[in-house]
Amino acid sequence: MSATIIDGKAFAANVRAQVAEHVTRLKEEQNITPGLAVVLVGEDPASQVYVRSKGKMTVEVGMNSFEHKLEADTSEYDLLALIDQLNNDPTIHGILVQLPLPGHLNSDLVINSIDPAKDVDGFHISNVGLLGTGQKSMVPCTPLGSLMMLRDHHGSLSGLNAVVVGRSNIVGKPMAQLLLGDSCTVTIAHSRTKDLAEVCRGADILVAAVGRPEMIPGDWVKPGATVIDVGINRIPHPEKEGKTKLVGDVHYESAAEVAGAITPVPGGVGPMTIACLLANTLTACCRANGLTEPEGLTA
Repeated sequence: MSATIIDGKAFAANVRAQVAEHVTRLKEEQNITPGLAVVLVGEDPASQVYVRSKGKMTVEVGMNSFEHKLEADTSEYDLLALIDQLNNDPTIHGILVQLPLPGHLNSDLVINSIDPAKDVDGFHISNVGLLGTGQKSMVPCTPLGSLMMLRDHHGSLSGLNAVVVGRSNIVGKPMAQLLLGDSCTVTIAHSRTKDLAEVCRGADILVAAVGRPEMIPGDWVKPGATVIDVGINRIPHPEKEGKTKLVGDVHYESAAEVAGAITPVPGGVGPMTIACLLANTLTACCRANGLTEPEGLTA
């Protein structure tokens, strides 16, 4: 068996096109332009690249992009004052504080200072609680993107057995909540799960988000299962000395021989994260203005 490759890059391009279409309509019919503010503290190279990419794509879909770059030694008081300012700015519908933050800043305090209605990362404790109780919330981007791809591939997820390997607040836990919301039977597993291999083999949907390179081999995958690999790990390239390569949490080659469908790394879940950030900003804008939410771009 050779798995169908779920092309996250193409799927994300389609999501961005849908967002752009909605944004154009908002501008023409309501004279409203969604705005996304991204706050970067310090000069982490990976974060800088990510923020640039977010800003570029925000503008490409017709939204307003506001970037706030602060020095690494910025005080908590000053950062919270900026967030308060953004919370009260009606032209800004989404606020994202790029993580990780410098060590002297309390990430939980900073995230929970964002207006939950503008929390397009879906990390605010209020949004976590709303998602966990099945209410309308802002949903974390990576799990939302994974859910979109699963719905597209399967249609209905009702009754399917889903295993999420990983229990992080950013991916594992919200992914499990979303799958429960679509009537899957959900198991949250992790690196300390007893007989993890056997647990994985029972999954119709296997979501790998444990952060360990190629931890899940093909013989842990149920024949015909759908594998969503959230992991992004950089390892030494086996054939090019001094070079590195990106791999997921799943051993792609062996899993692709067994699975019914699989996301590659790179080019799978990764591109969906920014696409869903834009979708969340659009959703936040519509909610703030009492307008109908964009169909197919929310959980």
